[in-house]
Amino acid sequence: MAKKLVIKVTAGADAPERCSQAFTVAAVAVASGVEVSLWLTGESVWFALPGRAAEFELPHAAPLPELIDGIRAGGGAITVCTQCAARRDIEQKDLIEGAGIAGSQLFVSEIMPDDVQALVY
Repeated sequence: MAKKLVIKVTAGADAPERCSQAFTVAAVAVASGVEVSLWLTGESVWFALPGRAAEFELPHAAPLPELIDGIRAGGGAITVCTQCAARRDIEQKDLIEGAGIAGSQLFVSEIMPDDVQALVY
């Protein structure tokens, strides 16, 4: 059985290298055939809004919109933290296609099985 990868991104434009690394690992994993669940928390939740990823710049890094497109095209899940969304007045209707909002209960249920690897950036 293949292992699932759950990645929690805690950084956005406030820590661009950490943020970029998380999205890059998620996109590479999806492209490699790994089942990926990408959780956006803290400042990274802004990248679940249309057009916001295009504002992100980091020299020598893949463009964030391309990484997000690759994750979604490969069947990767993108989930925004419920509390993080609420603190920023973000609702489901505001998100890019295919992204959802969920809370800690779902996150915990995703990371607990033996065949799951969780990473936090």
